[in-house]
Amino acid sequence: MEFNKTWQDMLEQLKTWARVNSPWAIHFNSGSCNGCDIEILATLTPRYDMERFGLKLQGSPRHADVLICTGPVTRQARDRLIRIYEQMPDPKFVIAVGSCALSGGAFQGCYNILGGIDQVLPVDVYVPGCPPRPEAIIDGVVKLLEQLKAGYQPAARRSGVLRPVPVPVTDAG
Repeated sequence: MEFNKTWQDMLEQLKTWARVNSPWAIHFNSGSCNGCDIEILATLTPRYDMERFGLKLQGSPRHADVLICTGPVTRQARDRLIRIYEQMPDPKFVIAVGSCALSGGAFQGCYNILGGIDQVLPVDVYVPGCPPRPEAIIDGVVKLLEQLKAGYQPAARRSGVLRPVPVPVTDAG
């Protein structure tokens, strides 16, 4: 009995170590002006080098651990966003990047805008700014990784429904 529990604990520690040191992300633009997209791509360049934290951008949601969302949720993008989120393996984490992803931003109140990402998906980390600087995006990723080390559960698992439990990130710009 004791050996089995020790084995389970070691396996969980190994999974946490792998999740923290090698998160794979997928980026989804749900209808923004592309300012946040440019900043996300800037974080991947050698100048900011987000890969030093192990984060790798993936093309398939089936391989991603982290969903990085930009822009307000439009009526057209809502179903695609939910489908991508559901295709991701558990545990999955969501980072909302930019003012539009947080609240709808400049597009809030438009006929085709449902609101921020948290109106559709549970968000784990919010990164404010219009557009947020690469340092702020990196700060959001680092805060998520620090919380994973501490045993953080994804917002979807904590809440049981598609409702957000926010983690604020300061704007580094």
